[in-house]
Amino acid sequence: MNLNASNQLSLLALSRSLFKNYSLIKQLTKREVVGRYRGSLLGIGWSFLNPLLMLLVFTFIFSVVFKAKWGLQLNGQEEGEFVFAVVLFIGLILHSILAETITRSPATILVNTNYVKKVVFPLEILPIVVVLSAFFHSLVSLLIWFIFFVIVVGLPPIEALLFPLVLMPLIILCVGLSYVLSAIGVFIRDITQFTGVLATVLLFMSPVFFPIERLPEAYQSLFMVNPLTFIVEQSRDVLIWGKTPNYSSLTIYTLIALSILVIGFYIFQKARKGFADVL
Repeated sequence: MNLNASNQLSLLALSRSLFKNYSLIKQLTKREVVGRYRGSLLGIGWSFLNPLLMLLVFTFIFSVVFKAKWGLQLNGQEEGEFVFAVVLFIGLILHSILAETITRSPATILVNTNYVKKVVFPLEILPIVVVLSAFFHSLVSLLIWFIFFVIVVGLPPIEALLFPLVLMPLIILCVGLSYVLSAIGVFIRDITQFTGVLATVLLFMSPVFFPIERLPEAYQSLFMVNPLTFIVEQSRDVLIWGKTPNYSSLTIYTLIALSILVIGFYIFQKARKGFADVL
């Protein structure tokens, strides 16, 4: 492998690699998505059925069994019995992106050893494929959420068009984390066990099941350390409550995400020199 060509450390080098290997990234992402359901009767149809079933279950549990509510008005009216599940599902979708990234990334290189040992291959695109696969499934879930929202509430507010601005920093953060975990996973196999627990912790230490305002102030600052908290709150603001994003905080979050991406890519490119020896 030509390490002088491939082990460049700047984001410019990464951008060039992504542009050059766009078709390969698209092909590998498609294989990743389709391969997950290979051999099943419904095939990729499970990517639609799984979030739909999850939404229906949460709707029944929280609206019928617990009769839970967020205690906020929606479209100028008191929230209906199904609104809790609609608001909840947004948090679950965002968590699934981050959770799938951190749980699948440590094995990214391990399950593609043939690319490391036998051929000249742009390894830096593999963590990107992991994030794109998670992003694809989130888009399917968002489509189901949109249909359900229209049925239960009506059309989302016009501010929903700003959602990509809120989601992008999370995607950037996921790419950076994927680079770090992909590199570490080659040398420390136990990291996979840790990320599984971490994904669960991130779920319950974020305002997925409740608004953060219900927490005591002392705990709110602790929850804000969770990278999901800010994005979940901002996503609900634009998609459901019709508020504009907090642009100053969103800018700070984006800069932090970009810093993690730079550091993650640097670690990955430095560590890749030892991949073949370990594998």
